[in-house]
Amino acid sequence: MLLFAATIFLSAFLLFLVQPIIAKQILPWFGGSPSVWNTCMVFFQTLLLAGYAYSDWTTRRLTPRAQAILHALLLAVSLAVLPIAADAGWKPAGDEDPVWRILALLTLTIGLPYFLLSSTGPLVQAGFARRYRGERVYRLFALSNFGSMLALLAYPFVIETVITTHIQAITWSVAYVVYAVLCGAAVIVSARSAQGVAVTAAAGDFSPARTDAASPPTLADQAVWLALAALGTTLLLSVTNHITQNVASIPLLWLAPLTLYLLSFILCFEGRGWYRRSLFVGPFLAGIAAMAWGLQAEGGVLDIQTAIPLYLVALFVACMFFHGELAQAKPAARYLTRFYLMISLGGAIGGMFVGLVAPRIFVAYYELPVALMAGGLLGAWILRRLRMVALTTIAATAVAGFYVVQYHRYLASDTVLTTRDFFGVLRVQDTGEGDERVRRLLNGVIMHGRQAFHPELRNKPLSYYGMSSGIGRTFQALQKKPLKMGVIGLGAGTLAAYGRRGDTFRFYDISPKVMEIARRDFTYLSDSAAAIETVLGDARLAMEREPPQGYDIIVVDAFSSDAIPVHLITLQALDAYLRHLAPDGVIAFHVTNRYLDLRFVVKRLADERGMQAALVSDDGDPEHGASTDWVLVTRNGALLQTTPFKEATEEIETPARLRPWTDDFSNLFQVLK
Repeated sequence: MLLFAATIFLSAFLLFLVQPIIAKQILPWFGGSPSVWNTCMVFFQTLLLAGYAYSDWTTRRLTPRAQAILHALLLAVSLAVLPIAADAGWKPAGDEDPVWRILALLTLTIGLPYFLLSSTGPLVQAGFARRYRGERVYRLFALSNFGSMLALLAYPFVIETVITTHIQAITWSVAYVVYAVLCGAAVIVSARSAQGVAVTAAAGDFSPARTDAASPPTLADQAVWLALAALGTTLLLSVTNHITQNVASIPLLWLAPLTLYLLSFILCFEGRGWYRRSLFVGPFLAGIAAMAWGLQAEGGVLDIQTAIPLYLVALFVACMFFHGELAQAKPAARYLTRFYLMISLGGAIGGMFVGLVAPRIFVAYYELPVALMAGGLLGAWILRRLRMVALTTIAATAVAGFYVVQYHRYLASDTVLTTRDFFGVLRVQDTGEGDERVRRLLNGVIMHGRQAFHPELRNKPLSYYGMSSGIGRTFQALQKKPLKMGVIGLGAGTLAAYGRRGDTFRFYDISPKVMEIARRDFTYLSDSAAAIETVLGDARLAMEREPPQGYDIIVVDAFSSDAIPVHLITLQALDAYLRHLAPDGVIAFHVTNRYLDLRFVVKRLADERGMQAALVSDDGDPEHGASTDWVLVTRNGALLQTTPFKEATEEIETPARLRPWTDDFSNLFQVLK
């Protein structure tokens, strides 16, 4: 029994662990954009589904001996691709669409190992069911989810903080060899035990005399399995998007809902009766209504301290309901591979709906309201034989629907435009009227620029970019004409207000929607006296391909959210910037962030390259400004002694143990505020 348990636990642990390891290796090559993550996730979900389908097909179509031989051969072949270190030859050389290159890289680097890891849970559980009589095979599913949850928590809290990505890949590869040996032994042992043993109606019970006692699952049964799995995944991802984008931009907040999601699987399939319908139906219905109420309440009623616990608790209760109903509907162990296939297919459908479909059909995060309404209707269907409970479920769904309508109205208030792409939901909002009107560009809870319409303020840089800010003082100190500047992060285009005749400002931004809005809904770019150039795509990749530009100023303005693009604040990134910087130029890092203290990271990078770094903290204009932190990095020490910087700069004392961030190593925990 220990052999089967160890194999399943290790496979689940490695399955979750390989995703951040390989994705972190390739992010600097392809740009740290959501499209890279989305491509990786599509690959992982597709192979996960393929692994479950393989387990189901081989269990039903092959003899245990043939299945064991095939799987053992595949395990042996998979060792040939180790270690899982991505070859630098895959790094793109031009502006081509990277999707197919990423998919090919992943397929050749980790394709077969990931496929086999994906198939392990149902395959080994089926073998376990052949060998042991009277054992509860579905408890191994709980063990599998525990392994996944442990990997989920171990990577950001332990593994990423102490070892480099390269060592992570080597260590993972060694652990995979151990897994391959265990898995090969497990399938061989189960094949030897298969003759004369059959699975009966009770999951995990064995008796040759009762081989046909369990009827096969109907199409309706499989549809319910699929729907429950799909709704659980959809709600997980929708709540994650909502709390990280619309409630609080807190680093690693996404870990909490995923951990609760996995915990609900563990409790529901652990086999000790943690789920009881009578205890969870009421809280499930209340949670659906409460989450819908919270959507419209966030206009000014629901604060972070209330919103995050509400959504996390309600999500956990909903997942307990969905996964508890799944556990109660599980078939006899002989059909477990089909059961897991439907769960995997449902998860893939839910993930693709939120990750691929929703950004194309919704202009805001409407997938959460859709998930709440669909979850209520599915609950009513499952509870349809309990008439009063079903009616109560429909009533709760109707209440949720009322608040969803209010949420839509809230989004429309004071909103000039709402649009969406894979980089997030962008909103253009107006407050005030006439000359007092002020326009803001928002991405979730993060503001990316503000412009006043009063004639005297129209071309004045506001928010993070005022005259007393670090970047404002840099413009005052550099009186050189013409001035050439590169800006990573366009926003509303506020910095164009500093442009003078003869200056050239080049803005890099990864989102075409941001570029469209900056040109159409704000006037900073069109009103600027400078020559304005824009480059669409990941700034670091673009700079690595361009010839040296000789910038007097490089502005790195991409760190205001929780999910900062780490590949823009590493030694390799700094080297790319230095190639384009004039000898006496300045790199201005905008490090204003509510939760991360990135000034230490920048100072450490500057020290590594023998440059000076100075912090400029500013409270901003009381009416139109914002508190800001800018770190200026330069070899021109005399510049920091000029009048604009006198008594405005501060020295940065870096923590003794802070290692310089590289493409191979970064540690968010050391810079959490």
